Amino acid sequence: MKNIPPRARRAAFIATPRASWLSLAVMLGVFIALFGVFGSSTAPSLNASSAQDSESAKVAELLTEFDNADRQSVMVVATANGADSLSEEQLEGIELLSPALEPYAADEISGPLTSADGEAALMIVPITTGDSNAETAETIGSIREAIAPVSPDEVTLLVTGGPAFGADIASAFDGADFTLLLVTIIIVAVLLIVTYRSPVLWLIPLVVVALADGLAGRVTAAAGSAWNLQFDAGIISVLVFGAGTNYALLLISRYREELTRHEHHRTALQEAWRATLPAILASNVTVVLSLLTLVLAVIPGTQGLGISSALGLAIALGAVLFLLPPILSLSGRKIFWPFVPHPAAPGSPEPAKRNVWRGIATTVSRRPVVSLVAGLGLLGIMTTGLLGTSVGLNQVEKFRVQSESAEGLETLSAHFPAGEAQPIWVVAKTDTTPQVVEAAANVDGIVRAHPVGEPSEAGMVKVMVTSEHVPGTAESLEQIRELREAVHAVPEADALVGGAVATDVDARDGNARDLLVIAPLILAVSFLVLLVLLRSFVAPLLLIVINIASAVAAVGAGAWLSRTLFEQQALDLQVPLLSFLFLVALGIDYTIFLVHRARSEAGVLGTRNAMVEAVTHTGSVITSAGIVLAAVFAALGVLPLVTLGQLGLIVGLGVVIDTLVVRTVIVPAVFSIVGEKVWWPGSPAPKARE
Repeated sequence: MKNIPPRARRAAFIATPRASWLSLAVMLGVFIALFGVFGSSTAPSLNASSAQDSESAKVAELLTEFDNADRQSVMVVATANGADSLSEEQLEGIELLSPALEPYAADEISGPLTSADGEAALMIVPITTGDSNAETAETIGSIREAIAPVSPDEVTLLVTGGPAFGADIASAFDGADFTLLLVTIIIVAVLLIVTYRSPVLWLIPLVVVALADGLAGRVTAAAGSAWNLQFDAGIISVLVFGAGTNYALLLISRYREELTRHEHHRTALQEAWRATLPAILASNVTVVLSLLTLVLAVIPGTQGLGISSALGLAIALGAVLFLLPPILSLSGRKIFWPFVPHPAAPGSPEPAKRNVWRGIATTVSRRPVVSLVAGLGLLGIMTTGLLGTSVGLNQVEKFRVQSESAEGLETLSAHFPAGEAQPIWVVAKTDTTPQVVEAAANVDGIVRAHPVGEPSEAGMVKVMVTSEHVPGTAESLEQIRELREAVHAVPEADALVGGAVATDVDARDGNARDLLVIAPLILAVSFLVLLVLLRSFVAPLLLIVINIASAVAAVGAGAWLSRTLFEQQALDLQVPLLSFLFLVALGIDYTIFLVHRARSEAGVLGTRNAMVEAVTHTGSVITSAGIVLAAVFAALGVLPLVTLGQLGLIVGLGVVIDTLVVRTVIVPAVFSIVGEKVWWPGSPAPKARE
């Protein structure tokens, strides 16, 4: 240890073969132990979309206190094929469905009820739901199988309703996580092969990051079970693969560079580890702290995602910093075969430093104003995509692949009161039932309101309210607010309004609140990390402003593409906040990689030339990292939820723009214009060039 240069002592764990073997053994032991401890963990299958203290959530809790709280209605909608109305013979055949449905009915079956236009019939089947959507899916599947053989001729039968929606969601995700993991691994593998141009090297970071992802999945599942968290495991996997690969790219790129300066590969690896450690740490801390701001969210899925993703990224950081280096140390220089980097022979001419990134950076530094205007102009055009953008998808629109329950709801809405499949529930004190029913019935657009079942032991009654409006439309959402105002006004009723549409209203309010509260915190975290890393006030301020502009532009462009290419007329509720979070936090990654290198060079070269040098050395790795991250996020499109597809599209597009335009053109142009004042109130200390 005494012979190790002071600046490399922090990497002493890879200084010798013995140290490398010991470090590798320790890290593998830690991973194996953690896999053993958390190997059987499973995350809770929760999917609440509104805040826990929202009115709809309170109603959902109160409904569990009534008898038969686990009973919900499944609806079988029947329509004639190629005919305007159902014939008498077909209606008689629909009546004969009852024997096939009875084994699954928890109470009396209603119907068939014929629509006013005579074109559809409806049967209502109360069933006992399972503890999860997956359990209910078995019952729904059995109902569909049971009625298929006895369906009347030329009649289409569709099973829909709340339980059917939940079942179709569960079925849509069957095998989806494995598909996402497989697609992600293939994407990362292909891009690493292209980046490293080596038949072997790509395997090392891929295996390390895959181990981190496997452990992260188990640790986050345990955390979810212990803390009752709700989150999407697919997003965590994408983050671990994307961020972990980025860290590995940065380290290995600097390692390759140091191999051209040092005879011994371990010395080169130590120098690379030491040089990239601050940037990787700052990058990770920025994203982790940004994610942890989500604990202040009121939407359970957003809150749970913050904690679980932070754990996943912490594991990815540990794997890249302490598991990857020993493997590289033991593999030696030849791991880069066939393009093995070597130091230049003594006395040989300095290799030409001209490359495409140096050319771009030099051009930008010579004409910074023109470059800045062009870059900002592109962001401005992308931002116009926000015009006409709305937020909020109804239940049918949330799924990329059409389901039987969604098709059934559309058919039901076309022939019966649109709110039939998703009734509104009002819970109030029993002795105020007549007044509450009257108040609800008098709200515009309410078809009927009536008490259902027996009062609860707490003296509460539940009132089922049917609306004429299609669930999820602006009219239905406004009607919930009017209905709440009406029943809240009933003296001493303590009336609360819930149900699927009410939950949608509360989810919209909760997500809007989260965006207003958390977005400024994300910016504050990013600013503070840059402040500490760069020891400057001006540079972080400028970089944050640029990052905001880039993030907003990406959301605008993504929203426009969603409307134009995929006919998705609105963004889902969580997309604006999560997109902003990932675009700002992950965008800061590339800012850190670039500007940290520029600051280290500025003491000798001056700010303008230092930025040229920084772009020259980091342009390739930042571009590779950006493409990997964008492609990994795009993999979310294989999942059936529109929310994840939109998130992948916006973040993927934003990362590409951030990589190719912001870090290559806008940031160098701004630094060239501001000059040495960008480091105020300090300045990079002069140092000897390495």
